[in-house]
This record gives sequence, structure tokens and C-alpha cells, in this order.
Amino acid sequence: MPIPEDVTGDEIDKDVRQELQSLPKTLAEDVARNLVMVARLLDEDPEGAYGYSRVALRLASRVAAVREAAGFAAYANQKYGEALAEFRAAKRMTGNIDLWPVMADCERGLGRPEKALDMAGAPEVHKLDKAGQVEMRLVAAGARRDMGQLDAAIVTLQSPELAANSVQPWTARLRYAYADALLAAGRESEAREWFAKAVEADRDGSTDASDRLAELDGVEFVDAMAEDEDGEVQAPSEASVDKDEDDKDDDQDGDQDDKD
Repeated sequence: MPIPEDVTGDEIDKDVRQELQSLPKTLAEDVARNLVMVARLLDEDPEGAYGYSRVALRLASRVAAVREAAGFAAYANQKYGEALAEFRAAKRMTGNIDLWPVMADCERGLGRPEKALDMAGAPEVHKLDKAGQVEMRLVAAGARRDMGQLDAAIVTLQSPELAANSVQPWTARLRYAYADALLAAGRESEAREWFAKAVEADRDGSTDASDRLAELDGVEFVDAMAEDEDGEVQAPSEASVDKDEDDKDDDQDGDQDDKD
């Protein structure tokens, strides 16, 4: 797959670069450039990211960072079985348990929420950092909802991290998940409160909390530039513009009459 000339491979994390030192120099550079493309495209073009991850995997399948990148690319494309296999391989290579929450979420994606809950109660969870533990809580709550256990999902999300006033990288997503669970349980007023709190914490727009809040408040957004049947953007018609102008004239005449 083609790689832009401005991608050198030096953009990758230093820890990944160190892993690639076990490879011949030219091969390491090729793998690094493909990993950079995976990172670049993962959010905007997951299919493209997946393609580059397969190239990297073909070149260096014994490098843990490559297996992890391949896992995230597969995960972004909802290839949960493949993603889980790659994450497990990376975990075996490094012994690192940071991937535990996303591995559990893969189990959810495969239709095995009970397995995800088993993982949420495993000893590995206690070895996760705070961010990882919050992520695991989100996955567990999602598994509860998969099983139709809405009240249990709400209780799962209730935690010191949820109640804290300080804003952390996970705060917006945690509050959003809690609001969404409350809404699913029919507790609309509470859901509105927590969507509002999610908006306050969502500084980088990682959730659509503001849209959900507006929806609950009955706010509708109208696109001023509509598309026609061919998908082309159309400006307001002359008739509508003329009508607007007539309305303005009528208003002005009415104001003048009031003055008289």
C-alpha cells in the first residue's frame, strides 16, 4: 500500500521504536512507516488503517507493538475475533495487562457478555491503572446492558470516579455512559443532569453529549443549506427569499401603522 513521502517512521513512539530495533534497519523502517499510517487513519479511515496493519503484520508478526496495532485496527472494523487474537498475542509477548479491558469488550462484540463480566472480576483488573479500571467498569456496564440488566449497569457505573468533581481523560465518557444508562431505564430527568455534566467534561468532543442534551430539551437543528435529490447543496429558493422579504416588509408596515 502506498505511503506518503512525508511519513518517515520516526513519528512512532520511542517504546515502539525500541521494539523494532530487533529487526534489520530497512525492515524496521518499513514496519514503522506502516504503523504510522495505522495510527493516522484509525479514527477517520479504519479500513485503510486495517490494510496498513496487515502489511506491518506480514513484515513483523513477532513484534508485540505490531500485533497490538493490528488488534486495534481489527477492533475499529468490528472484526472482534481477529482483534481478540491479536491482543492475546501481544499480551503473551509482553505480559502487559493494559489490553485487558479492550479484550473484554471484544468478548462483548462476539456476543459473549458473560465472558466480559468474568474478565471484569478477574485479578488482572487490580493491576490496571486508574484509567484502565474505569475502562473496565465501562465495559462491564455495557455487558450488563447487553444482558438486559439496566439497573445493574447503572450500579456498575456508580463509583468515586463518577462522583469526582475533577475532570480526567475518562470523565466525559463515564458520565455519558451513566446518563445513557439512566435514559435507557426511563430516568429522563436524571439522564439530562448527567448528560449536562458530560458536556462540561467533554473538552475535546469525544462524545455527542451536547446533541443528546439538546434532544432531551427538544431542540431541533435545521441545516440552512439543504441538499436536493442529486445530493447537491442548494441555497434557499428565490421564492422563499422573496417570502422572507415580504414578511419583513409586512412587519415594517405593521410597525409604521402602530406608530401612526
